[in-house]
Amino acid sequence: MTTDERTEPAFDAAERPMLEGWLDYHRETLAVKCAGLTDTQLREASVPPSEFTLLGLVRHLAEVERGWFREVLVGEDVPPIYGTDEDPDGEFHLTEADTWEEAQATWRAEIEVARVNAAKFELDGLSVGLSRRGMPFTLRWIYTHMIEEYARHNGHADLVRERIDGATGE
Repeated sequence: MTTDERTEPAFDAAERPMLEGWLDYHRETLAVKCAGLTDTQLREASVPPSEFTLLGLVRHLAEVERGWFREVLVGEDVPPIYGTDEDPDGEFHLTEADTWEEAQATWRAEIEVARVNAAKFELDGLSVGLSRRGMPFTLRWIYTHMIEEYARHNGHADLVRERIDGATGE
């Protein structure tokens, strides 16, 4: 893996910078887990017959960013990036044509839109989209959920990366 240039959030940050800092830290952790690998390695399944790959994971998290910060938070009507009605988990179904360059650019673009949309809300601001129980989410809840989502998937990424080339790390 390449040099780790992630920045941990300040120990004494206020709540919003703390939440945003930890989310960014976990976003960059995923990038570190993918760094230095070829497209072929990034498409390598964790444990066949599973289709779980690092490239698929980056594509999945682009979809997650889009879902929470565009669809749920601001109510934007956007289609899935990779999924279809016939293949709702399309982000994980890779072909030789799927590349790190495209996946990373798409993921980073969704992160930028997420930041812009989140900046429009206070932490207690309510989402346009509703939960299954018909309740809106606060931005604080979305941030907390996204930190959990990335942290969990970064654990998966650790195992996949170790299987690919033996690299381990935080």
